[in-house]
Amino acid sequence: MTRRMTGGEAIVAGLLANGVDTVFGLPGAQMYPLFDALAQTSDRIRTVGARHEQACGYMAFGYGRSTGQPGVYSVVPGPGVLNTTAALATGWGCNTPMVCLTGQIPTPFIGKRRGHLHEIADQLGTLRSLVKWAERIERPADAPALVAEAFRQAQSGRPGPVALEMAWDVMAGAEDVPEAAAAVLEAPLKPDAMAVSHAVSLIRAARFPLIMTGSGAQDAAAAIGLLAERIGAPVAAFRGGRGVVDEAGPWGLSSYAAFRLWEQCDLLVAIGTRAEMPTMRWANMMALTTRLDGGRKLVRIDIDPAEMDRLEADAPLVADAGEGVAALIAALEGHRPPDNRAAIETARAEAAAAIRVVQPEMDYLDVIREVLPPEGLLVEELCQAGFTSYFGYPVRRPRTYVSSGFQGTLGFGFQTALGVKVAHPDRPVVSITGDGGFLFGVQELVTAVQYGIGLVTVVFNNNAYGNVRRDQETRYGNRLIGADLVNPDFPALARAFGLDTARVDSPAALKPVLAAALAKGAPALIEVAVARGTEAPPWPFIHPVKAY
Repeated sequence: MTRRMTGGEAIVAGLLANGVDTVFGLPGAQMYPLFDALAQTSDRIRTVGARHEQACGYMAFGYGRSTGQPGVYSVVPGPGVLNTTAALATGWGCNTPMVCLTGQIPTPFIGKRRGHLHEIADQLGTLRSLVKWAERIERPADAPALVAEAFRQAQSGRPGPVALEMAWDVMAGAEDVPEAAAAVLEAPLKPDAMAVSHAVSLIRAARFPLIMTGSGAQDAAAAIGLLAERIGAPVAAFRGGRGVVDEAGPWGLSSYAAFRLWEQCDLLVAIGTRAEMPTMRWANMMALTTRLDGGRKLVRIDIDPAEMDRLEADAPLVADAGEGVAALIAALEGHRPPDNRAAIETARAEAAAAIRVVQPEMDYLDVIREVLPPEGLLVEELCQAGFTSYFGYPVRRPRTYVSSGFQGTLGFGFQTALGVKVAHPDRPVVSITGDGGFLFGVQELVTAVQYGIGLVTVVFNNNAYGNVRRDQETRYGNRLIGADLVNPDFPALARAFGLDTARVDSPAALKPVLAAALAKGAPALIEVAVARGTEAPPWPFIHPVKAY
């Protein structure tokens, strides 16, 4: 069955068929037919605008990262889509499903370099260098199949961002279009039986196994918790795999507590992770390694076969995390694990005591953790409190801790947190950010107000790019350049946008203010005043050995 539609209407029909309920977007001339189609379906798809294209991309990233479902955004081609490339790169680095919908110059002008509005030399090639998959929709009738393929690519195998472009004239033109259908996702990949058998033999022989999880483990939490009990292994993660196992429970550990157990570990079970901690964070970051050191054995479960070449495993299981873990559990029936609980608890206690020196960040994070319920979401940023949260903020549930992964995208946090809150309107969401990173997207405060996004943003203001300043002081003879900042009055600025605001200067003062803001559920900004240069460095607990 076909129906006459414009290109824009055909794309939106594809979104509806794939269960999309939210699009983050900033309209412009080339995208008018798409946004008009969104307006006509506003009872089924909510369109959330922004004041800068980068926020559209980051909000889609936050939506995808915290739900596991594709975050969708739409912006104009050329400079518009280029403004979102940091978000796309972050989504790629974090294996986050995202769908970018953009336009193109009119078909006759593509590749001619005549200087049409928003033309860039090779937009599709640029996008393909940043995302998992990208394609151009040449006709409205092609839209249903290509939209479905985009959603299949974004969610199948190793998830990631994808992009579709459509020329200006094609988006406005109309023709008979086939009925749209949902993407058919690939079945979860099961591990090879021989690989499972070898992995089980290594597990049975291990005296002190350790599990590390990454982004690919987020949807296998229950199974991984059971595996930890079955083999007597603590579970740790650096960023993307946090919360898979409750870090305040008996088997979950902070990354630094895991480091304190690393010398005893003789087997690592790495699930959906690049194993960044032992191969980079706990080693020389400038030296590439393709094997674990110290004679340790490695069992890897990863859906991407290329990962097995990047870090060689003794037992590589190319599989979906849930399927791979389930196979191990079934094959370990009757296994009697080593009892390392005393060592685990000692490492937990010693790590917790050691990290108390990272002040005032630890005291502030303690307050945030106390106020947020276990299912509450925290979005970090590249700031002193954000770095400290890597090891100093216990994550209790899957997908409740959002970071920028290895991209380290300064300025991502506040804008990403808006998308997280849109995805979870009934759960508390806190963004922690520094003064420097926050100003990358400060204009989106009015987006929070306009769309009633009840995010609570805590801005730690030390009037500096704190980490840069510390490095210049300690490593470059105190030759300061570009590190000190002159800031606005953040509460006054936020009030001008229409937010609830407060300023505090101690953890004790933060607690009631944060609790009240979360209880109200309205957009709020809390400034935490921190004297410049007073923060203890978190790096000894992120790079516990000399890294470079």
